[in-house]
Amino acid sequence: MDIKDGKKEKQNMNRYNQNNDKDLLESMTGLTDEEKEELERKTQEIVEKVDTESRTRTYSGIWKKVITIYSLIWVVFQLYFTTLGSMDAITLRAYHATFLMIYCFMLYPMTKSENRNRKFLPIIDIILITTTIFTFGYLILNYQRIALTGGFLTDFEIALGIIAIILVFLAAKRAAGGLVWVAAIFMAYNFLGKYIPGSLGHAGFTLPRISGHMFWSSQGLLGAGIGVSATYIFVFVLFGAFLNHSGFTRFINDVSLTLVGRQPGGPAKVATVVSGLMGMINGSAIANVATTGTITIPLMIDNGYSKDFSGGVVAAAATGGQFLPPVMGAVAFLMAEIVGVPYATVALAATVPAVLYYFGILMSVHFEAKRIGLKGLRKENIPAVLPIIKKDGHLLAPLITLLAIMFMGYTPLYACVISIFVTIIACNLRKHTRMGLKTIIVAAEEGARGAIGVGVSCVAIGVIVGTVSLTGLGLKFGYLMLKVVGPGELVKCGIMVAIMSTILGMGVPGIAAYVIITAVAVPVMVEVGADLIPAHLFCLMYASLSNITPPVALSAYVSSGIAGGDFVKTGLCSCLVGLSGFIIPFFFLVNPILLIGQAPVGTGILEIIIAIVGATIGVFFLSAATQRRYLRNNSIVESIICLIIAILMIDPSTTTDIVGLVIVAGLTSYQLYMKRREKASIA
Repeated sequence: MDIKDGKKEKQNMNRYNQNNDKDLLESMTGLTDEEKEELERKTQEIVEKVDTESRTRTYSGIWKKVITIYSLIWVVFQLYFTTLGSMDAITLRAYHATFLMIYCFMLYPMTKSENRNRKFLPIIDIILITTTIFTFGYLILNYQRIALTGGFLTDFEIALGIIAIILVFLAAKRAAGGLVWVAAIFMAYNFLGKYIPGSLGHAGFTLPRISGHMFWSSQGLLGAGIGVSATYIFVFVLFGAFLNHSGFTRFINDVSLTLVGRQPGGPAKVATVVSGLMGMINGSAIANVATTGTITIPLMIDNGYSKDFSGGVVAAAATGGQFLPPVMGAVAFLMAEIVGVPYATVALAATVPAVLYYFGILMSVHFEAKRIGLKGLRKENIPAVLPIIKKDGHLLAPLITLLAIMFMGYTPLYACVISIFVTIIACNLRKHTRMGLKTIIVAAEEGARGAIGVGVSCVAIGVIVGTVSLTGLGLKFGYLMLKVVGPGELVKCGIMVAIMSTILGMGVPGIAAYVIITAVAVPVMVEVGADLIPAHLFCLMYASLSNITPPVALSAYVSSGIAGGDFVKTGLCSCLVGLSGFIIPFFFLVNPILLIGQAPVGTGILEIIIAIVGATIGVFFLSAATQRRYLRNNSIVESIICLIIAILMIDPSTTTDIVGLVIVAGLTSYQLYMKRREKASIA
């Protein structure tokens, strides 16, 4: 290294060290501390309008300490019984549901207008908590006895089941938002099916039968949904909370800046990378927009992007985290359990579609930057790589540990618990990231709180899944679809499922929407001819993308509020930026060659590589079409040609690839010729 380079490196180190306690991205937004506080307050108000999970009570005095102690007890209980301890599945789920619902009644207000600053717990919630403890406690103590009697229930036990269902609806109304109305419709179907004509009708079920099926069996409230919440979801949400308090977010921000910050549209590319990585861990698109968007959206606007485009990029990037391996917002583990395959199989299968989705977003922001003439961030605002690695590289230890232990063959739960402890140890290797006892307690409480919304949703999902299994709704729905869709008509079937996924996923947490949709749609897709994992991934991607699909598009709503843009335009921008996510699932549904490990039997490695390279080129030109820019700004005809190229290249067929490449050569030659003419005319 020469003297000049050494001096430059020292200057970079000095500048970086000046930001020890301050996120570098925050320092570049151009906002004062007061403006940042106002933006965060405004963001919280926007999020609370659409996300019930964000509307929580704030306690002072003794109840504040009670909730902290309660959180720690729950965390210790969950970590012990998901690793070292031994407990049968139904009992663990019942304990988990009890913890969830008690916390829900303590933390979430009964009405929107309630004063959320409290010193004491309301009497009504004390009654609900007491009833919850008695109801689920009775199940825990008596479930084995009832199971041994063949499920015979007394009138008292039937009544307890009805009370439990009511309690779940009350909790879901507070913490799960619109999901409670979906569950209510399914519950009503149990009673009113006898009035529905045609194949969707049924004879109707009595209260005792519904009570027994929903509460006293493993197919209702205590089914697979709450089972995943009691294991994977809770532990990974807790892991995300510890990562957040370790300084990992700052580290990801800084690494993203060094990678793409100086490129055209650098801030938007940083926003894409950060939102994707954080969304992968927390699994909530809305929460991801609210946390990363308050920093990245002002940064993008300050760089020259429009408010609507800035909001659209962050919304699309935050949404994709729900299907981005390796964590996939914990959905990977749920999918693995439902399908009956190892976690690694699911994660590998989802890799190419997820990477292509984010590649499409990155190219969209690149083309948009080139189209409107934006530059990257100034060199002095970009930290050097070496100081970042030296200062915060130890924060990668938890993620490396997580992946290493899982790929060594241990369970994801074991790997995640170990990674939580590695997070604490790694943070204490350096003074500026040290986690004291107070920080550990705060992270544990934040993790417990973060698990409530999704957990209560998983309990409420039990009503939906229980209804499907009790009434045979899945088979009835499949019969109707098969009347319209014949064997092998996967595209037509995919269109119908995509519409259903988008509707059922509106306003519902991604993992909840996925469970609802797969219970109804996947059997039909398999019957038509789809493979199991491609069908599940198709439903997951469309359930997730409902967060950016108008007319609801909750992620776009939050990001437009932060940006101060128009909701409809922001939603449209997010759809265009994330368009590859809507298109690619149809191609891997028909031919799963793009899903690693799921290619048709007899497919060679070279064919797979060609298909992936072709799809990458296709996504590149899809972004060029939506942003109206390739080598120069596109005309309408040129954008249409880019769209045609995209479809031809994403399709894993040799013929379409050859045709697509020929058109690419023609378009490239034409645009190069036009650029030379434009330069010559200017000269």
